[in-house]
Amino acid sequence: MSLLGLTKARSLGPIVDAVERAGGNVARVFSRADLPLRLIECPEQLIPLRSQLCLLEYAAREIGDPVLPARLSLAAGVVGLGALGQRALATDRLDEAISNTNHLMGSLLQSSTRIQLIVRDKMAKWSYTVTDPCEVGRQKNEFLALGYMTDLVRSFMGPTWTPLRAVVSGSQIEAKSEAELILGTDLSLSTEAALYFPGDQLDTSKPRSAQPSSASCGRPIGDDLLTCVEHLILLNLLDDRPTIDRISRRLGMSRRTLQRRLAEQGTSFDAVLRAVLERQAEIMLAVPDSSISQIAYQLGYTDPAHFTRAFIAWKGMSPRAWRLSHP
Repeated sequence: MSLLGLTKARSLGPIVDAVERAGGNVARVFSRADLPLRLIECPEQLIPLRSQLCLLEYAAREIGDPVLPARLSLAAGVVGLGALGQRALATDRLDEAISNTNHLMGSLLQSSTRIQLIVRDKMAKWSYTVTDPCEVGRQKNEFLALGYMTDLVRSFMGPTWTPLRAVVSGSQIEAKSEAELILGTDLSLSTEAALYFPGDQLDTSKPRSAQPSSASCGRPIGDDLLTCVEHLILLNLLDDRPTIDRISRRLGMSRRTLQRRLAEQGTSFDAVLRAVLERQAEIMLAVPDSSISQIAYQLGYTDPAHFTRAFIAWKGMSPRAWRLSHP
């Protein structure tokens, strides 16, 4: 079970564009969600799922559009989900596309998510639930998911397809009439988000005019403690030097608890940080146009000389020498 729900930062670009078009303050939205602005340039970066939920909520509030997430996902389409969308659209039938989506969601897009298809009495129910306990932005995230799910079905059924009905969780539906207009169906409350449609539509084949999609596998997310810590270190490198206090806060545990949990796995925060910095340094040094000073700054070093000393300790040679020996 995932310690912290993680998701790829793919949807952040469209959110930024929407806020800017409406005259909102993007920096303020990102700050409230505790996310660095540089994430816009890193769609494959993993972020806490609860941070994306918060970002959706604060972006919608910033521009006064409570159904913004549904607009964004329907406009971007399932292709905007990267590897997951590619795998879904690489199939020949709708039931196969939904099965791929359900099976691969946790490894290719986001963890702490349950998405499943149930067919009963000739009615298909395709549901989506975030198991991460964060409540801020939950319904808006469900609107985002329902938009992507609707677009996937339309890839097989045609652009005018709409579900028989849809449900979302919560105590009330904000801007219900507008949300129903965007999704093209009646909305009601339930314990989860879901689309309902006739079960026989699952046999629908992809239109011949549809272009085949690449079935790229992408990079698995992973959900163990060590992986979560590594991804949170990478996230914090976009903003500042990662510290154990900040990482433990994001994980929802105390500094001492994190230290103990890492020790149980035979490692420490300093060792994990060092391994991440060493790996990122190798990746950055492989880019010919990046200077040593730029790399040092991006890895959180205030002085390139400090980075050089650390790199020599890792590799036994300077960053410049390592770059020359690895053309």
